[in-house]
Amino acid sequence: MARAIDGVVFDKDGTLFDFRRSWGGWAQGFLAGIARDAAHADSLGQAIGYDLGQKSFAPDSPVIAGTAADIALALAEHLPGQTLADITGHINAAAALAPMMEAVPLRPLLEALRGRGLKIGLATNDTEAPARAHLAAHGITDLFDFIAGYDSGHGPKPGPGMCAAFARQVGLDPARCAMVGDSLHDLHAGRAAGMVTVAVLTGIAGAEDLAPHADVVLPDIGALPVWLDGYA
Repeated sequence: MARAIDGVVFDKDGTLFDFRRSWGGWAQGFLAGIARDAAHADSLGQAIGYDLGQKSFAPDSPVIAGTAADIALALAEHLPGQTLADITGHINAAAALAPMMEAVPLRPLLEALRGRGLKIGLATNDTEAPARAHLAAHGITDLFDFIAGYDSGHGPKPGPGMCAAFARQVGLDPARCAMVGDSLHDLHAGRAAGMVTVAVLTGIAGAEDLAPHADVVLPDIGALPVWLDGYA
């Protein structure tokens, strides 16, 4: 018999926030801001797996599950004269201002989960400062018991560090926690930490890619309460 879930740790982009609606517009503006001209913007887009004309991301784009450092590394050869630190700084500054579109109304959902007695965490491959800015912009920071980015000292996903740190900080057995995310990085991180893995379809990956690595695939995080009701 499955054990009850006592804690949920969420990915951010593509999970709490709809990936295409949030980051598509950001990519357009960010690339236009750092490019010399339209042709250069196209080259930069190709480097990070983003098609400016189609306004779409390739499945292997580092923007989907990578870190700001990963994105900077992909752009570096196209931005001579700028260091990786410079490019990463530009990415983080722009990301903090990116308008995030909620996958579902977040505050009611998170309040309902807390009302069940669950601990709630955030584990994102974004940098911690922009992640906190996004939560604050939606008025939900207070609902999280744990917030970590790839630079918070626990390492990035798909490593288990952030998930393990969440369980440690809130005093829970990882086996009684669920990692909820939209990418293989999220699911691999959760599995490696010994957590139940929940995939959602508000990112770029499809159910056929995520299902082999997830205990359940849900359309979005709004389906969590019903799933939790039937889990144990």
